[in-house]
Amino acid sequence: MPRKKATDQDSVLSHPIIIRVSKPVFDRLEEIRKDGNLNSIGEVARRILSNRKVKLFYKDISMNSTMEELALIRKELKSIGININQITRSFNQDKEGMHRAYYVLKVADLYKEVDVKVDRLLTIVSELAAKWLQKS
Repeated sequence: MPRKKATDQDSVLSHPIIIRVSKPVFDRLEEIRKDGNLNSIGEVARRILSNRKVKLFYKDISMNSTMEELALIRKELKSIGININQITRSFNQDKEGMHRAYYVLKVADLYKEVDVKVDRLLTIVSELAAKWLQKS
């Protein structure tokens, strides 16, 4: 079964252009391809020739430790939330009320842990805000 024709024939890439470039130019195009998250050097060349923007993505490695810590805090808060949900379920299932005080104390301890994690989270966010909002 043949492929359907494109509705916009002007956008079809039907005219091949073969060019040769030096090693430094090729390396520069390859670097743009990697940083721009593009599929091929041909795509980079097409964007440059058609005056379209090439978005480059850079990773700030100085933020790695901060991002790891934020991910760890997120994971810990999620596990604390799961624990609180389990304790709440046990609390609600305890019809006689014999262990309810125990469940309340356990939840109170977990909320203290949440408080510590949230304080650390707010400290990190404050440091990030100070770094990003610096006036030049």
